[in-house]
Amino acid sequence: MDTDSDTVTTPVPDEGELRDTLALMLGVKSADISGDDNLILLGLTSMEIMRMVGHWRRTHLPVVFEELVATPTVNGWLGHFATLRTDRGR
Repeated sequence: MDTDSDTVTTPVPDEGELRDTLALMLGVKSADISGDDNLILLGLTSMEIMRMVGHWRRTHLPVVFEELVATPTVNGWLGHFATLRTDRGR
């Protein structure tokens, strides 16, 4: 995957969008997912994470699967998304 472009060309999911997506996948209300809840312990599988990564990469958002799995929380993922915004502008 080419990640050498200077900017992220796709909007990064905000907290609400991310929670809504995860809630649908987990079969819970988005408000029931705490920022620090371990998404894997809530039932999110690695295959589902891979599908999400694939979707985001197809929209030119260079997420890193290993980063998401290393911090499988809403807050961890939002932190990763934030690095995509800041790192890409260098």
